[in-house]
Amino acid sequence: MAKQQTENGMKKIACIVPYHFLPGSSGGQKLIAGFCEYLGAETELYVFGTPENDASLVKNYSLFPWLKSSQLRYGDLSLFFKLRKQLAEKKIKTVIIEHPYLGWLGWMLKKYCKVQLIFHTHNIEFERFRSVGKSWWRLLKTYERWSLQSADFIFCITEEDKIGMIERLNIPAAKCIVVPYGIKQQTVPTNKLETKASVCKELQIESTTSLLFFNGVLNYKPNLNALEVLLKEITPLLIEQKLNYKLLIAGKHLPLHYNFLKNWESKHVVYLGFLNDIDCYTLAADVLLNPIVSGGGVKTKMIEALGLNTAVVSTSSGAAGVHKENCGEKLRIVADGDWKSFTQETINAATTKSENIPIAFYEQFSWNKIIQKLLPVFDK
Repeated sequence: MAKQQTENGMKKIACIVPYHFLPGSSGGQKLIAGFCEYLGAETELYVFGTPENDASLVKNYSLFPWLKSSQLRYGDLSLFFKLRKQLAEKKIKTVIIEHPYLGWLGWMLKKYCKVQLIFHTHNIEFERFRSVGKSWWRLLKTYERWSLQSADFIFCITEEDKIGMIERLNIPAAKCIVVPYGIKQQTVPTNKLETKASVCKELQIESTTSLLFFNGVLNYKPNLNALEVLLKEITPLLIEQKLNYKLLIAGKHLPLHYNFLKNWESKHVVYLGFLNDIDCYTLAADVLLNPIVSGGGVKTKMIEALGLNTAVVSTSSGAAGVHKENCGEKLRIVADGDWKSFTQETINAATTKSENIPIAFYEQFSWNKIIQKLLPVFDK
């Protein structure tokens, strides 16, 4: 089928991914994996990445491990010449680059290969680095602005990022297109109760216990700050309110001084470590907690949870990119830093049966819908 579609004029696209994304564990990796899989189902897609990717996980596209494993890949001029030859041979008319760090390469490909250039952004990068205290964010801002201004289009992950690019990076509004983080689900799952029962049995927890869930890469400062909030602000309030709960924490790279959260086990905290099947626990949870107040971009775990019909309690900052009206009662948003309200909304979400996530949510966030809306943007 793919060959027949190509012969009938399927659009040819190259996507350059400057880091490992297969298998995808972080939100950014899963975003790229899903984007490429579903874009590749509708186009003739060539992905150029690093050698660390597991090629057995590729779906619907061709993967070329042409980028160096070391940081030298960000200044590898030889990559331009290899790509220029490939673009000409395959008659590829569109190049998508993940993140603006290879902006110089995008500029050269556009100038010398006459291709349509698109940057697929996951954040406003200089804002993200400023929020975590990096001193060189101003230099990054200058480079990021130059890179994005050279593009034909920028795919922004949220409406907030789009506005930020227009106002703080001087990108023309007509160039900015919101392409949200996508999920595979297109309908409400029907096995939530069974999955919770299975997880409770596995963890030896009573099935009547409210399962609260938090996950993320735990050496990333915004996630680590959120973990501190959960342990020191939220947990004491939950205990005071006598909620029957377990707080499940998942994620790799927990700093050693936390000692696997053993000191918190008496306070209903369970550390699960890295989970291969994060969706299983997200689906089983009664509430996903998202007390994020820094870091920028959309919080992918929140979108995944809502897609699995799991209630989410989030800070205002953590809810960027998700329209409350598309989530019904499943999304509860509180002001940043208001941990008493955050705790109360957590209790309300855990003890009150809410309606299913509206179908409008899947219209916004399913990969099928996202890619179909994008196809007219690409040159043939």
